[in-house]
Amino acid sequence: MDILKAMKVLIEKYLKYLEIEKNASEHTIIAYNNDLLSFYNHLCENQSDSELPPELESISRLDIRLWLADLSDKDMAKSTISRKVAALRSFFKYCFKRGYIYKNPAHLLVVPKKQKTLPKTATAEDLERMLDNVSTDSVSGIQERTILELFYSTGMRLSELAGLNTADIDLKQSQVKVTGKGNKQRIIPLGEKSKDILRKHLNGREKLFGSKTGPDARKALFLAAHGQRLYQRAIQRIVEKHLKQASEVTQKSPHVLRHSFATHMLDNGADIRIIKEFLGHANLAATQVYTHTSVERLKNVYEQAHPRSKL
Repeated sequence: MDILKAMKVLIEKYLKYLEIEKNASEHTIIAYNNDLLSFYNHLCENQSDSELPPELESISRLDIRLWLADLSDKDMAKSTISRKVAALRSFFKYCFKRGYIYKNPAHLLVVPKKQKTLPKTATAEDLERMLDNVSTDSVSGIQERTILELFYSTGMRLSELAGLNTADIDLKQSQVKVTGKGNKQRIIPLGEKSKDILRKHLNGREKLFGSKTGPDARKALFLAAHGQRLYQRAIQRIVEKHLKQASEVTQKSPHVLRHSFATHMLDNGADIRIIKEFLGHANLAATQVYTHTSVERLKNVYEQAHPRSKL
């Protein structure tokens, strides 16, 4: 088996390993598959059939560096290149540990530093106005208000909200069970406003059942027009529509509500370690970006309010 055929087979085995043993999300598996196929296609384009070496072992660090240089020449974002490097490192580490290769060409491969960008957030006043402006005169209106309330009140991810079932909501205990990355579950408290709109939604939810309401949809917390589970793109459109009406924040997505949740909690004195648990971050470093957002906000307030802030 030549190098490329062997690599294609191992990519498929590796993706199965991510899915079954590592409980990786569908999003991660798709992204890593695309990244590894990008490297595979690069090898195909740069080697003729007659030049193909007989073993996967022949892939060198130089092959990887040439691929990264090619990505950089295409003006690909550093964050995207970093993810591709991470995918390749993980893949070759898997191959090395399983004995498919005897040396790891991606060992000690340096990941390009990501461009640091602060999370986009909306003000608390904008989000209060957004929530107050959602009409709750219809079942679908109540559902949209519930979606927005949960995003801002809990800080959960888009995939986590889309995957919610009615059984995950416990109004008596004032909490929601969320299934995050790697199928890890966590409990997030619910505030009174969240509980109030959730009650209304649960009471009228069955009116959203339709021709496509199957076993999965009957469990789902949120439903689409024909009664199937509400898919992520539809949720994104709901958030975008209401954020446009209430805020001038440049990015209008569910992640803005997640970022706003964390930043507003931090601004009001919450411990960053507690915010980490709310967000479902694996390590504190991922959460610390919100401290930078709060510092920037303090600087802006200082520059606007203090008489000695400007020349």
